[in-house]
Amino acid sequence: MPSVDAAEPQAILRDDHGTLAVALAGSWSADRAPRLEKLVAEIVGRIPDSGRARLDLSDVSRLDTLGAYILNRLKSRQEREGRAVEIVSRRREHEILLSEVHVHDEDEPSRHDHVSMIGLLANIGEAVVRFGRDMVGGAMFLGEVIVGSAAVVLGPRKFRGPSLVNQIELIAFNGAPIIMLISFLVGCIVSQQGIFQLQQFGATAFVVNLTGILVLRELSVLLTSIMIAGRSGSAFTAEIGSMKMREEIDALRVMGLDPIEVLVVPRILALIISLPILTFISSMAGLTGAGLVAWLYGGIGLDTFLARLQSVITWKHFAVGLIKAPFMAFVIGLIASIEGLAVKGSAESLGRQVTASVVKAIFMVIVVDGLFAIFFASIEF
Repeated sequence: MPSVDAAEPQAILRDDHGTLAVALAGSWSADRAPRLEKLVAEIVGRIPDSGRARLDLSDVSRLDTLGAYILNRLKSRQEREGRAVEIVSRRREHEILLSEVHVHDEDEPSRHDHVSMIGLLANIGEAVVRFGRDMVGGAMFLGEVIVGSAAVVLGPRKFRGPSLVNQIELIAFNGAPIIMLISFLVGCIVSQQGIFQLQQFGATAFVVNLTGILVLRELSVLLTSIMIAGRSGSAFTAEIGSMKMREEIDALRVMGLDPIEVLVVPRILALIISLPILTFISSMAGLTGAGLVAWLYGGIGLDTFLARLQSVITWKHFAVGLIKAPFMAFVIGLIASIEGLAVKGSAESLGRQVTASVVKAIFMVIVVDGLFAIFFASIEF
């Protein structure tokens, strides 16, 4: 009588009072994948339409991730069709592996229904719920950041100065050239368009008022914040998200370190320090571009431009942009950190959270700028 390979996977099926009892044996591992698929197909074909099945793994000599996945997939598919499938084993390691291996490709595809009022209202409701959850999560995270900052203030030894200096270098020093270039070009464009419109009324000289106030109060801080949200905010999310994927954040907690104090506080503080500096640089670059175009295109000499700029611009216009900058920096850092910590275990999740970080940060920067505009207008500042 030919001997049977003990490692060959087997499935002994019998009817137990309406329940299909399946005794599995052998090696349910990746090197036996074709045989496993045949056995699973045989088991599925024998399960009654509205019956039950019990899979006993007690005699399985080896079970790896693939075997556990196939069994979980069998259970998931049959239960979705109204059948009850139970997987039992006397071995603890089997239970642990089965509980850890989840079926991810069995999600039902989203249905693309025709556009209807009910569907539209449902989508709006889901968006409102997501917005509410984001607001609650943001408020909770804000509290954690405040607590972490207080812990750093009360215990200066916890503060990581080298990390702060490194982040300031990455944000302010490395980001200054692109901020200067963008601001210079935008200043040139605003000045050119202003001259083109104002010269129709013989008021070309007022381009100095236009560019000076617009650049100092709005454009410089907005351009800088949007560039930093896209450049540094996305980098923060990617860095923290990558650490979350590699379980480095869990390792910090195991070592007794608070990830908020180690990762979030230095980055937010670096943003709060760097953004006003970059806003000032952006203002100077924007005014330089405006003055150059006014000289070349509008016939306004540089000395005349500077003299009129000095007479028109007061310290209030200069202060408005700098006052906004720390608040926008805090919002960018907060959103970038929240999205970074929300990354799951896949590269797709990382890309999704980085995109969400940039979009949300730019949106909130514009919202904050609008709120400040209303506030300064109400106090006539």
